Amino acid sequence: MSVTHLRWGTAELSLLLAFDTAAGPVRLVAAGEAATLPDPAGDPELCALLTRRALPLVEIETAGSGRLGTSGKRHVDGAASRALRYTGHEEDHERHGGGDLRTLRVRMADETTGLRVTAVCTVREGIPVLGTEVYVDNAGDRPVTLEYVSSFACSNLARHLDDGERWEDGLALWLAANPWSGEYRWSKATLGERGLYDVGMVPFGQTGSKNRITVTSTGSWSSSEHLPVGCLEEPRTGRALLWQIEHNGSWHTEIADRFGDVYLALSGPADREHQWRRRLAPGESFRTVPASVAFVSSGGFEAALAAMTRHRRATRRPHPDHQGLPVVFNDFMNSLMGEPSTKALLPLVDAAAAAGAEYFCIDAGWYDAETPGTVGPGGVPGWWDAVGEWEESAPRFPGGLNEVLDRIRDAGMVPGLWLEPEVVGVRSPVADALPDDAFFRRDGIRLVEWGRHQLDLSHPAARAHLDAVVDRLVRDYGVGYLKLDYNIDIGPGTDGPDGTDSPGEGLLGHNRAYLDWLDGVLDRHPALVLESCAAGGSRTDHALLSRLPIHSVTDQQDFRLLPAIAAVAPTAVTPEQGAIWAYPLPEHSEAELGMVMVSAMLGRIHLSGRPDLLSREQLALIRQAVDTYRTYRSLLTGALPRWPLGLPGWRDGWIALALTTGVTDDQGDTTLLALWRREGAPETVTVPLPWIAEDERPRVVFGAGPQPAYGWDGRGRTLRVTLPAEQSAVLLSFGPDPDVRA
Repeated sequence: MSVTHLRWGTAELSLLLAFDTAAGPVRLVAAGEAATLPDPAGDPELCALLTRRALPLVEIETAGSGRLGTSGKRHVDGAASRALRYTGHEEDHERHGGGDLRTLRVRMADETTGLRVTAVCTVREGIPVLGTEVYVDNAGDRPVTLEYVSSFACSNLARHLDDGERWEDGLALWLAANPWSGEYRWSKATLGERGLYDVGMVPFGQTGSKNRITVTSTGSWSSSEHLPVGCLEEPRTGRALLWQIEHNGSWHTEIADRFGDVYLALSGPADREHQWRRRLAPGESFRTVPASVAFVSSGGFEAALAAMTRHRRATRRPHPDHQGLPVVFNDFMNSLMGEPSTKALLPLVDAAAAAGAEYFCIDAGWYDAETPGTVGPGGVPGWWDAVGEWEESAPRFPGGLNEVLDRIRDAGMVPGLWLEPEVVGVRSPVADALPDDAFFRRDGIRLVEWGRHQLDLSHPAARAHLDAVVDRLVRDYGVGYLKLDYNIDIGPGTDGPDGTDSPGEGLLGHNRAYLDWLDGVLDRHPALVLESCAAGGSRTDHALLSRLPIHSVTDQQDFRLLPAIAAVAPTAVTPEQGAIWAYPLPEHSEAELGMVMVSAMLGRIHLSGRPDLLSREQLALIRQAVDTYRTYRSLLTGALPRWPLGLPGWRDGWIALALTTGVTDDQGDTTLLALWRREGAPETVTVPLPWIAEDERPRVVFGAGPQPAYGWDGRGRTLRVTLPAEQSAVLLSFGPDPDVRA
């Protein structure tokens, strides 16, 4: 057997592949910094061991082929994968200002079945993040049914542990539960603590333990239970691997042991977990969902997250909003709550302008012609199950909706409207006007969820309807902002427009058609700001975030709970995209108003609440916060997050988030530090800031209520802060004054 090795990548991140054209598939032996990869010439025994443990570059399961050498629920050792043989590869190097992009395409084939597989890997100079996706073609003469195809598969993840160090203790896994209104709940535990152990069976000829750690999302909410993000870390060294599955539908993550080491497999929908199968007729092809993986040799979770943050910025669609970061007022949260009208909105428009808002978005209900509070079959007011036609309500706006929109423009703000484009209420005329196959169906029955039907954007009639809606709203109303919400999870999927898809394949078709529809809208209206929202953060994924410039991170209505969400949102959303509610109410004390505002000031300020009912002094405080935000918001577009007190727990008394900007030619870093003191927490906290220079001095950027006290220990690199009031917060800075760099 003659094994050929292929090294590819950059100094920051390279791959070592191995293949024998006659004896097995291409295998990913190792990935990481180029200097840390094993040397096939210098250490052939180590490379032989790692190659034996290595997974195929692509794992595939097909109906009728099964797996070899394993059993249970794992998605590895597929017979279809082992039958693949190397047929060639190509390397491309594209030079451009956003960072040189290198691409590797590895081609494999099974001559018996006719399957052709191409694994596509990308990496940018200076960013240690690998992007991957896979193409499968049927070049044979009979159909093949796919049941699983990995987007990324890599083993030998414990190869850097010291001799005698067990992987069950030496590797820690970070995962993020993502409950509604309590998003981004990260936890860290060793593989053993998560239930994966070396059971000692490899010396007896077995593959491993047969069980696994899995995180799976099924349905149209991609992050309603967990983020499609995770991290495997060596706590002793800080080496870490952080991944994200870049898909707005169903996905699967699997971590397990194999031949005494650990592997990670990432995918979109699969047969076992998501009712997904794809029948490839001769000549047909399939593309997996994309995934990206960051590799760092030190710094742990935070360093890997910083690399992924740079990747997120480098791979998203450019939009003017990324630079402007305008302050948006939205009339929903702790405000009109879905009952807008001319009478209710006009005072809010004036107050929002006085508070410094630059956009004003009219939220749900503007199209509902029923008497406010009328409850329909969906169990909620008519604005819920009457959606779909998107025509203004005459009873709510007797002088026409344009009366309010003109008032918004006259106040110096850009008007916007709320849409939930993918759903049609059971009482909407659109439910009867569109053909039945333009909606999600299973067994030929149109689906209903909480008083709504789900449009299938892979059907031309559904897409034409939404295109007409958006173009009409932009043309007739001059809106510059659309909040795109999505408040149901339609389950595993649909039979598709022609009724022949597996549910998971039908959902995948819609997911991709929705992304294509978004691209089409932005192509026609490049300055239009589209906000991503789905019951708060229930669709927090890079597929959407790479297209839409702003993302609603939560629906949390309690300002006392919001800091635990706002402070950790940058793990999933870049700060300049993460929209966080700031809902001042007249009953708030001065200190509480400070907490309300600070929670949003290291992301995108989404004003709401009742500024029209605030006292003159309260409104002036809100305006002060907004004006202060404007002085430094341009820094957020390149800032990287840190958590000097650790990622916040849900009930933590003190919470801290730091954003550090990059170094410019003539000035050093600026660090913005938000600190929250919650109920029951002691007055004083000591915050370690090891990256701050000894001679730096902190400054208060914004705070309200009793004045904070603080002292900087330059030698110890610690900041001691006292906040006299519970439920208060302060925003501090180190480095060049934000006013200077604005």
